[in-house]
Amino acid sequence: MSLSLSTIDFLIIFGCCTVTILLFRIAPMLMLKGKVLPHRVKDAVSLIPLAAFAALLANDLLSPHMFEKGIVQGLVPLIAAAAVIVVARITRSLVWCVVVGLAGFTLLTMVFPG
Repeated sequence: MSLSLSTIDFLIIFGCCTVTILLFRIAPMLMLKGKVLPHRVKDAVSLIPLAAFAALLANDLLSPHMFEKGIVQGLVPLIAAAAVIVVARITRSLVWCVVVGLAGFTLLTMVFPG
């Protein structure tokens, strides 16, 4: 069974997505431009990128099927993430966090292949 999308259906979906982006991303920026926000609102807004990144990270680190290949293989991403946390606390360097995360994950998957 193949699913095909007609041009009209595509344009309707594209239009809805465009309107949604304009309403929820562009309009607030335009409405708040030049206005002074209360300190508490600034603090709350500053946490949005962190929350979004944490949600993406948690989605990659934790999954319902992470232990299907074994306990050790399921813990590999968590061990690599723990190493990144230690490096981040010590160096406060994004570059070193990326290097340690990639190297740690790669080495652990080579040592404990799934």
